[in-house]
Amino acid sequence: MASACDMKNRIQGHPCFGGNHHKNGRMHLAVAPQCNIKCGYCTRKHDCANESRPGVTSRLLTPQEAIVKVREVMASPVVGPIIKVIGIAGPGDPLANEQTFETFELVKKEFPHLMLCMSTNGLLLPESIDRLYEMGLHSLTVTINAVEPEVGAQIYRHVIYHGHHYTGVEGAKILIANQFEGLKRAAELGLTIKVNTVLVPGVNDDQVPLIAERVKKLGAFVMNIMPLIPQAELAHIEAPDEQRLAEVRKANETIIGQFSHCKQCRADAIGLIGQDVTVGESACAVPPQA
Repeated sequence: MASACDMKNRIQGHPCFGGNHHKNGRMHLAVAPQCNIKCGYCTRKHDCANESRPGVTSRLLTPQEAIVKVREVMASPVVGPIIKVIGIAGPGDPLANEQTFETFELVKKEFPHLMLCMSTNGLLLPESIDRLYEMGLHSLTVTINAVEPEVGAQIYRHVIYHGHHYTGVEGAKILIANQFEGLKRAAELGLTIKVNTVLVPGVNDDQVPLIAERVKKLGAFVMNIMPLIPQAELAHIEAPDEQRLAEVRKANETIIGQFSHCKQCRADAIGLIGQDVTVGESACAVPPQA
């Protein structure tokens, strides 16, 4: 497991892990449409230009289209010089899509200086981490919203694992166990790890410090507590305001470092955080959910 000093050196240039986000940018490639869980706060859209949140993209890319897009962006005299990271964050779960691995291989071969980064729900992380490490993954984000399966069951509607469909506590138990096991193994391999936690008021408030303590012990570098975006099955829950969010972050910063400038980016975000390059102008369309 890498030391805190090593981690700080590794995140230099990575805007989503504490690097200078005012001058360093990232490029997300929307090559992963399928998802293997259903979060109660998630609505994925594959043809969307007017929303700015995780799970949406103007259009899906094949790995071949993705590398062409990377070439175009890196050739831009305006945007190219600021791009330090190539990330895959959806709109589904990257590990549920073989296209993720194909795309990383293409990018690593042609642009070896760029950091490879991925965001996942962690369900398939234990069985995928060695492959990711071997292809040069630099940074990993795992979204963990609960430690206790009974709480997770209120957030996750179902889990599809190795061809089987699980719901309720049973599904949440499998997901949570794999998240922590995968994170532990990733840390042992020396990857830089961020944990995203969606704060769902009245549901997982008391889980946040439990998550913070557990992931810090297992080797996570930083935590990103994000506000719920009320939609889908959790549309009836009011999002936490900035004051509440700040309180929760402060309460947990003594446990693990807190990331506070997240903008809950789209799956096709390009540029500086909060100053993305415009991507498409098509209307939104909802795809079939997992």
